[in-house]
Amino acid sequence: MSMPVTRNLPRFGGFTFAMIGLELRRMVRNKRTVIFTVVLPAAFFLLFGTNAAARTERVGGGNVTGLILVSMAVYGAMLSTTSGGAMVSIERAAGWSRQLRLTPLRPAAYIAVKLVLAMVIGAVSVLVAFAVGAVSGAQLPASAWVACGLLAWVCALVFAAFGLFMGYLLPSENVMQILGPVLAVLAFAGGLFVPLDQMGHTFATIAQFTPVYGVGEIARYPLTRDGNLWVAALNVVVWTALFAAGAMWRFRRDTARV
Repeated sequence: MSMPVTRNLPRFGGFTFAMIGLELRRMVRNKRTVIFTVVLPAAFFLLFGTNAAARTERVGGGNVTGLILVSMAVYGAMLSTTSGGAMVSIERAAGWSRQLRLTPLRPAAYIAVKLVLAMVIGAVSVLVAFAVGAVSGAQLPASAWVACGLLAWVCALVFAAFGLFMGYLLPSENVMQILGPVLAVLAFAGGLFVPLDQMGHTFATIAQFTPVYGVGEIARYPLTRDGNLWVAALNVVVWTALFAAGAMWRFRRDTARV
């Protein structure tokens, strides 16, 4: 009588850097995604942030051009991380997510791979924006160049989770066509494009409940030294947790339908 074959579960639930590399190569082949997430934010910065008035007006230890640069870097990180997470919609359409149910890959490991991929792309977007800003008149204190860039990237984790969640809710053929305008509206509502002190008390209060508010406030703080960091940090943590929980829930529902 033969003994039953036991399946050894992979380490870390199946999370591997080889899988991340494979996903990254697949994503960079999509020229539309590269233009949308890397080129567009830098182009917006050049369009809106490099005029003479912005270069000469001071803010914190730098100029308004530097402030706009940070905001555009945040916007680029938002687009990039959301796009990276939303790629799961393509896998859903191809039936790949159902096949994962037959593998030892854990839902948490699959979500972690997608989040890491999204954050890698977000880092590239921030670096490109900062490189363009450095040669286009943006002025920030030396420490703020590093701190603002890192914070814009790290806090964009909330949008990597957002992209995953939306990728499980929306059809693959138009996921970023829907999410692109949504992110633009959220950026306006969250005070990323228009300073909160110019929005009026009611809109400024509403902005604090949007997922963009916390990321923008934290990323700009090393330059402006203004804003409530505790409220901003709570905003980022709560929205990240909600989107991540939603992504896990939808992943389990998808893979359960085998």
